[in-house]
Amino acid sequence: MNLEKKTLRRSLLKQRQALSIEEWREKSDRLCMNLQASPQFISARTILTYFSFRQEPDLSSLLEMRSSWGIPRCVDRTLVWHRWQPGDPLLPGAYGILEPDSQLPQLVAKEIDLILVPAVACDDRGYRLGYGGGYYDRLFASPEWASIPTIGIVFEFAYLPELPVEPWDKPLDAVCTEAGFSSSQTDVSPVKLY
Repeated sequence: MNLEKKTLRRSLLKQRQALSIEEWREKSDRLCMNLQASPQFISARTILTYFSFRQEPDLSSLLEMRSSWGIPRCVDRTLVWHRWQPGDPLLPGAYGILEPDSQLPQLVAKEIDLILVPAVACDDRGYRLGYGGGYYDRLFASPEWASIPTIGIVFEFAYLPELPVEPWDKPLDAVCTEAGFSSSQTDVSPVKLY
């Protein structure tokens, strides 16, 4: 593993875990407001998301707004996506992360309009620093998933000018923080939504 990535990951996770519950909730709520205002979110019918873990930005306030969500389960080093709606069962899965029941219907790539991607950090170019497991790298390397629009979800302190990247890293289409929404296309300047 790249030592620079490992050091950066450790530092940013420590910073995120130092947030008070009030700060975390406020930042998460503002991030959700920015995400709701984005054209990608507004036009999407079926969205893949995650349940907050280790003080990741919490998107749960958005879950009541739509009826078509996908939540992952970690199965044999891959992400298997299941249709989920509020009230459906959740169970602790790999790494202690809440996952949908395996009996819920699975989703395939052609059903998905948008993927909200958790990250330790994202940069201006759309690259992300994950937790090091490679789950999203493997997902985005698959041709059927590679064309689905993606939005990285991080707090502003973890939105950096540039991250170290590997040859297999694929940039996300946009990044959303509590301070705004930014397209990762190099010819588009960040749009701040408040």
